[in-house]
Amino acid sequence: MTLPFGNGERPLVGYPQKRPLIRLTSRPPQLETPFAVFDGGLITPNDAFFVRYHLSGNTPPQDLDPETYRLAVKGAVRTPLSLSLAELKAMPAKELVAVNQCSGNSRGFSKPRVAGGQAAHGLMGNARWHGVTLKSVLDRADIAAGAVQVSFNGLDEPAAPDTPDFTKALDLDHARDGEVMLAWAMNGSELPMLNGFPLRLVVPGTYGTYWVKHLHEITVLEKPSDSFWMTSAYRIPDNDCACVPPGAAAPKTRPIGRYNVRSFITSPPEAGKVVAGQETAVRGIAFDGGSGIARVEVSADAGQHWTEARLGEDLGKYSFRGFEVALRLQAGMHRLMSRATSRDGSTQPMEPRWNPPGYMRNVVETVTVVAA
Repeated sequence: MTLPFGNGERPLVGYPQKRPLIRLTSRPPQLETPFAVFDGGLITPNDAFFVRYHLSGNTPPQDLDPETYRLAVKGAVRTPLSLSLAELKAMPAKELVAVNQCSGNSRGFSKPRVAGGQAAHGLMGNARWHGVTLKSVLDRADIAAGAVQVSFNGLDEPAAPDTPDFTKALDLDHARDGEVMLAWAMNGSELPMLNGFPLRLVVPGTYGTYWVKHLHEITVLEKPSDSFWMTSAYRIPDNDCACVPPGAAAPKTRPIGRYNVRSFITSPPEAGKVVAGQETAVRGIAFDGGSGIARVEVSADAGQHWTEARLGEDLGKYSFRGFEVALRLQAGMHRLMSRATSRDGSTQPMEPRWNPPGYMRNVVETVTVVAA
């Protein structure tokens, strides 16, 4: 498959429990969803869901036995826990539809180019997650006074001794908001191995770096995490746009957090052909960090004029929201655009914003079609 930017040729490969996906790297496996999948419905099928790892040792874990698996909860708690899957599943369950999006989704479009996986728009997916709230587990452990953060560690391991183990942390109030989940199922089935079996963290509205897979250890901290993956990696410019002039370094940074608002036209596809003078259904998806989508507008003339689209089914404030509008296109080439606005008033910029790691792209995207 050829992705729509320089040096964008990628192999389509099959992995266990997966249909052919776009391979960005093989060790560790990083697999991108072909964009056409997103026109098939709001829920991304498990076998098409993207895959992202940071560490190449024991990735995915090869010796994992769900019968002997335990989740440890330790640190600044009065009652340390060691929970089996059966014990977790015996607790009151919750289900939530939420988008998981990699921080570097669409990084391949950065100009100038930046380091990291050169992905198009397929490092995202929307699923129905099933599990227990993190709050309920932390409450059972009885958090001690003075706690400030909660840290998470998975079973994937570094290949070299000097590589930092992948751990992430959430502030205590966020961890206990009743929405962060420990999920053992997605879309009605157990988690695929490459998506975190047997248990993963689900942090709705927040970039995928926090969604720790193969979760086996939760540590309540009395001071902020000093993990490399919090203090050095996954950081953005500390300003309103999370951006700097192209090629510049950020003078001050902060950890990446919630999604900004995005939308994509899924049909017609890039370089598609439509019938001139007849109504063309323009479809797509939109999402944000949890305020929900208020409206989506579509332009057929590169942003000179906009038509409000009809919003589709609402599966919740963290889910993809579908949209559709019928346009009658005259003969010739047209640059279709979609622009989403969140309920909090945020909208998409017309020009791309740049930062050194290529994170958080949310510019108004363009699909070029020909009417004939």
